[in-house]
Amino acid sequence: MITTLAADANKFTMLTEQFGVHGPWLIAQVINFIIVIIVLKKFAFGPIIEILEKRKNRIAEGEEKLKRIETQLAESEERTAAALEKANADAKRLIDEAKESAANLTEQKSQEAIASAQAILAKAEDAAKAERAQMVNELKADFGKLVAATTASVTGKVLTEEDKKRINDEAVASVQG
Repeated sequence: MITTLAADANKFTMLTEQFGVHGPWLIAQVINFIIVIIVLKKFAFGPIIEILEKRKNRIAEGEEKLKRIETQLAESEERTAAALEKANADAKRLIDEAKESAANLTEQKSQEAIASAQAILAKAEDAAKAERAQMVNELKADFGKLVAATTASVTGKVLTEEDKKRINDEAVASVQG
């Protein structure tokens, strides 16, 4: 066993000489390596990891905001669709009311026009009757005068006012009868 230990130590010494490894230098290099790792961890990797964590958090917050925005957008679209549907229903109702109102107004104006036309016709008939009655009266008077003048010229006698009135009344009575 001692020989194997001596052989192993001999191999280790050969290996260290072949690769140029010296004990004090190796320890110094390990200490330097540990110092460099501590310095890098504190001044390089620490801030980088901190920046990466902040960036990771911002990305997560951005994704959350994006989800909230998508939810709000969907809700907004639903509200907009509901508002449009309500506005369309209100517009249709207003149009129907306007049509109905226009039909009622047309019917009312039509009735007013018919009533106005009937009133004008009644007035025209009354005026025509009054004018006809006046013309009949004028014709009767003219006819009576004509009969009296004809009687006076046929008889050759000058008629008095009393004779003219009597002949006129008889002529009018015969025309009416």
